[in-house]
Amino acid sequence: MDLGLREKNVLIVGASKGIGRGIVNGFAAEQCRIVAIARSEALLKEVKEEAIQNGAASFSYEVVDIMEEDTTALAQSLLDKYGVFDIVVHNVGGSLVSRNHLGGAEDWNYALKFNALAAIDMNSVLIPPMIERGSGRVIHISSISAVMLRGNPLYASAKAFLNAYVTTVGRQLAPTGVLMCSVMPGAVAFEGSYWDKFIQEGHPRVEDFLRHHQAANRFGTPEEIANAVVFMASDKSSFMQATNIPVDGANM
Repeated sequence: MDLGLREKNVLIVGASKGIGRGIVNGFAAEQCRIVAIARSEALLKEVKEEAIQNGAASFSYEVVDIMEEDTTALAQSLLDKYGVFDIVVHNVGGSLVSRNHLGGAEDWNYALKFNALAAIDMNSVLIPPMIERGSGRVIHISSISAVMLRGNPLYASAKAFLNAYVTTVGRQLAPTGVLMCSVMPGAVAFEGSYWDKFIQEGHPRVEDFLRHHQAANRFGTPEEIANAVVFMASDKSSFMQATNIPVDGANM
């Protein structure tokens, strides 16, 4: 299937490892022009080499810690430097935040900023030029935790907020030609991931988790998440506005 993404200008926030790295390589295979953001320049250099080998038309990167940055100013600087993006992928957030369900606003605000608000702040700058042009794709990496509401309460709640944002704002954007969606991964394993060390150790919790929570009886891969993201970035997704799409091995 020709997805028609060649030479598209793609911004990927959170691009240095795991799912983000898989997304980079997915767009590289479509011969896109990629701008990647992550905290580690060493990892970004590795990703750049991979992306060029895999067919990227170009690859630029910015070394940024989203949690330490004025995200509105960052988004404007990216527009000034690279022009209007055809596709923006926000692969930001994670469950490694406070697990104290009785924590105060500081804990909850951190989880919310990490998993939703930083991306939303960037969207306030990145989306208006897309609307003016009449086309664009904005894809958030959410989590199946937003639906199952299992695990860390702060993480799950923040992703549920993100999904609500995608649904409500995505509906407003639908007639403009800008499609917003989220992709909700389930349990994904890759080198350095939460599950990786337990798999390497042969820990019994792996078998227990797969048996009770993964109908597919295996973990997902970054490439499988990337496949959904790349499809949603294409015109093939043109009637899928404001959707939160599970890619989770039939999580249960």
